[in-house]
Amino acid sequence: MVKNPKYGYGKNLNPCIDCHAMMFRLAGAIMQEEGFDFLFSGEVLGQRPMSQNLNALKAVGKYSGHPERILRPLSAKLLPITPMEEQGLVDRDQLLDIQGRSRKRQEALAREWGLVEYPSSGGGCLLTEKSFTGRLRDLFDHDPTSTVADVELLKLGRQFRLSDKAKLCLGRNQDDNEAITEMARPHDILLRTPGIAGPIGLVSGEPQEADLETAGGILCSYGRGKNEPNLEVLLERGEKTWTIQVAPLQRSDFKNLVID
Repeated sequence: MVKNPKYGYGKNLNPCIDCHAMMFRLAGAIMQEEGFDFLFSGEVLGQRPMSQNLNALKAVGKYSGHPERILRPLSAKLLPITPMEEQGLVDRDQLLDIQGRSRKRQEALAREWGLVEYPSSGGGCLLTEKSFTGRLRDLFDHDPTSTVADVELLKLGRQFRLSDKAKLCLGRNQDDNEAITEMARPHDILLRTPGIAGPIGLVSGEPQEADLETAGGILCSYGRGKNEPNLEVLLERGEKTWTIQVAPLQRSDFKNLVID
């Protein structure tokens, strides 16, 4: 869905129409399996100019496979009447006519109902964030067969493109280091400087010897031994371990490798 969305992307790599349709499609399968009557969501007409206009809402319904079973209570009075309302399953008089980008009416309802904790109305999806989608574009460009595990790594630390077939993920802190270690797959290569505090790196793809040397130099430049002439770097791939000697690189030497 993210790699090849039918309805395309928004400003970044956010396939909002396809995503909404997919959620309704999955929910629709549960609805049918368990005998529920209809689906509903908190979508508001015009709240998102590209993905929640009238045509987009219709497209979502059609692509979901359940166009006649979707109710949008917050804007229902501005939308065509649904079979659920006609059948008396829902009282249309109690539905709302909210429209546009303001959240004032939703916030007023929350106060009325005593709801004091609710998510911020802005953001929330990484696919709308420029910094993350730059990483994702790089992954898709270099590895069209990438998996969910590859995408999860993009959320961590610093990212570097070593070559067309290899990249480095480098921890920024202890939490990153632990997560990177946990997420390493048998074919990935973990790097660290034994006995010297610093980040943990993970090289994925099909790295050559030169890629590993570059990765080691970058790794060393962020650790406590960055001012040493040479450091030992331990590499681990599954049960196999070996070491290389590298000189810490200057940040200016690899700024062109940073994935923004």
